[in-house]
Amino acid sequence: MTSAEERFEALFNANYGDVLAYTVRRCPSRQDAEDIVAETFAVAWRRITDIPQGERARLWLFGTARLVRLNQERARQRQRSLAERVREVLHTLWDRGADTELSEREQIQHAFAALTPIDREVLQLHVWEELSADEIAVALDISTPAVWKRLQRARERLSRALEPQTDDDPTPSLAVVRTVRRETR
Repeated sequence: MTSAEERFEALFNANYGDVLAYTVRRCPSRQDAEDIVAETFAVAWRRITDIPQGERARLWLFGTARLVRLNQERARQRQRSLAERVREVLHTLWDRGADTELSEREQIQHAFAALTPIDREVLQLHVWEELSADEIAVALDISTPAVWKRLQRARERLSRALEPQTDDDPTPSLAVVRTVRRETR
């Protein structure tokens, strides 16, 4: 083992329980807390040379766990806002019923059908089933960061698939494209 590996192992062994307890008291679920602890120690591994020595290392880990939790909360809020906007647009298009040209519905259906099965699944779980990224991770047996990445890619692919062929051929489905693009930038 290198000295960095030894230092990380000692840091982990000495502080894992305290950092987990810290996050459990601040998170809605134990799984959320464990995800934050995992990310906190991933940051610690990447920044092992920046971590202070002694008791200050434990405090550094608490501060890092706090920042990870806040980042995850902001990301969840952005995802909830996006999901709500997409639901509103899709409900508006659907509620227009007979007033909506069949070609618009077909365009959306074809764009969605053109996605890969995993893109369709992750979007359906998030938007239609209203699952959080953590819940999707459990359902798909993948990590939460992998869910965020798949959601981002799926939204980008759906956005590209819904783009009109020409600029002078706008359709109401462009509202979906604009909504998706706004949140993926």
